[in-house]
Amino acid sequence: MGVEVCPKCNSPLNAPIVTGSGKKMQSCSAGQWNPETRETTGCDYIKWLVPDPEKLDEKCPKCGADLVLAVTRFGKKMKKCSTSGWDKATKTVTGCDYIEWINGTTEPLPGEDCPRCGNPLVLYTTANGKRMKKCSTAGWDKEAKKPTGCEYVEWLRG
Repeated sequence: MGVEVCPKCNSPLNAPIVTGSGKKMQSCSAGQWNPETRETTGCDYIKWLVPDPEKLDEKCPKCGADLVLAVTRFGKKMKKCSTSGWDKATKTVTGCDYIEWINGTTEPLPGEDCPRCGNPLVLYTTANGKRMKKCSTAGWDKEAKKPTGCEYVEWLRG
């Protein structure tokens, strides 16, 4: 396999890199990013690379096939059936259509209580891997678009 070339200017593409947000991309070698002006000089072509789905030790509840962990081009994670696909021509799902979006996980933090209300704290990990300690009574009212319960949150670094 030869060197991939830019579809805009036919220059070779740079080696793939991982961005600060964890996404993989390849840029044109004829373009240069200027962090001060936040603009690209030269060719601005970027190819975003979607990671291959990761096989899970779970079975699809609809058809019994293996489930895979897939990441969208925007970084959202989902469990989906390994038999599913997408027909670009008809814009329809092929195979099994089972999908479960992954929003985040909550784990108890034994022995740690909320400094505001005294209820137990939990460790919440977002779908992007960011972690926070928050009160177990904290919630979100989707209709009112307001927090419910105690609003204590402590973001964890690293």
